[in-house]
Amino acid sequence: MKVYLLKDVLGKGKKGDIVEVSDGYAKNFLIPKKLAVIATNEILLEKKSKDEASSYHKEQELLKAKETAKFLENKTIEIHAKSGKNGKLFGSVTSKEIANEIEKTFGVKIDKKKIEAEEIKTFGQFEVKLKIMAGVVAKLKVFVKE
Repeated sequence: MKVYLLKDVLGKGKKGDIVEVSDGYAKNFLIPKKLAVIATNEILLEKKSKDEASSYHKEQELLKAKETAKFLENKTIEIHAKSGKNGKLFGSVTSKEIANEIEKTFGVKIDKKKIEAEEIKTFGQFEVKLKIMAGVVAKLKVFVKE
């Protein structure tokens, strides 16, 4: 019997999956505990339309991420930092500071966790990677000056 899972079922599948199980297991366990319903044609069509909508939204999100990466690729931002007498920075330039400067300069919001940079403790120009989405990476130049 084919059933549509309403919740994750250990050893059978995740919520939203259509799985083949024995009649007794479906009628005596899954359906009474509201873990699944019988997979009718209506449910199969509904699942198909949900899957198509989900893939469309993922595709649109990927296109937007690629567009953002193309826009930010090889751009330069300036970050002003304070230093001591020996020319070293007080602390370091963090991913949060880089994310804030990107948003302020270009109007693009990037999560600080998606910024991959070495520790910046001196003045100069550095290159950072922005992992906008899985498989979509942009390189940005960060110029640190006093």
